[in-house]
Amino acid sequence: MRTSARLMWAVLAVGGAAMAAAPAEAKDCFNKAAEGVALTEGLAHFQVDAALLQSTDWNIYFTWVSGNGTPGYSFGPRHYKCSPAAIGWSCHGEAKLCKL
Repeated sequence: MRTSARLMWAVLAVGGAAMAAAPAEAKDCFNKAAEGVALTEGLAHFQVDAALLQSTDWNIYFTWVSGNGTPGYSFGPRHYKCSPAAIGWSCHGEAKLCKL
C-alpha cells in the first residue's frame, strides 16, 4: 500500500511540474495588464509593453527589444490610460496576446 501511494505521489509531482513548465498552448489567448512610468509618455508606453512581454515570456521580450518582433505570439493592440505623474508620465496598459 505504501509503495503504490508513493508511486502515485511521484506521478502527480512529475505531471504537475511538467504542466507548470509547459508553454502556452497554440492559439491560447490571454489578456495582460501592466504599468509604466517614465519621463515621456512614449517611454511610459514602452515600459508598459516591456512589462507585458516580460510577464509573458522573457525570450519573446528579448527578441522584441532587439527589434525582431514577437515571433510565436501575436501582440494585439495595446490600450493605454496615461496621466502626468510627479515627474514624467504614468501609464496603465492592457493587451491581448495569443500564442500562435
